[in-house]
Amino acid sequence: DLRTETCRAMTEASATGLIQGLEGKVSHVVEDKHTAVSVGSGSIAVFSTPSLVALMEGAACDAIKDKLQEGYTSVGGSIAVKHLAPSPVGANVRAEAVLQKVEKEGRSLTFEIKAYDDKELIGTAEHTRAVVNTERMMSKVNQKANL
Repeated sequence: DLRTETCRAMTEASATGLIQGLEGKVSHVVEDKHTAVSVGSGSIAVFSTPSLVALMEGAACDAIKDKLQEGYTSVGGSIAVKHLAPSPVGANVRAEAVLQKVEKEGRSLTFEIKAYDDKELIGTAEHTRAVVNTERMMSKVNQKANL
């Protein structure tokens, strides 16, 4: 029944340490390589949306870095991002992620993420990651590479 499934999922997720409320943070200084011009996503030298997404994913990864079972990793599944304000080269940017949901027996993780520069909130996102067996994932990737 549903209650049994929920308990089993919670037990499996807890066994791996993946619990709601885990937090992760990353930060760096915006460099030329992070700008919209450099990554090809725009025509001005401001912190690019693709770089914001990478920063946000990094924060989610930081939240679970020591919590996955050996032989497993996480991969991005989706991200709904709002890039709210520009940040110049030289700005300090940071992202803070909180694990909001652990589903599918610990295989699906949903994060709420906020990003800031020195002055203000610059972005928000909902991000999902899938927990996968590293060896199986790389086997599939290698099969594609050999096509």
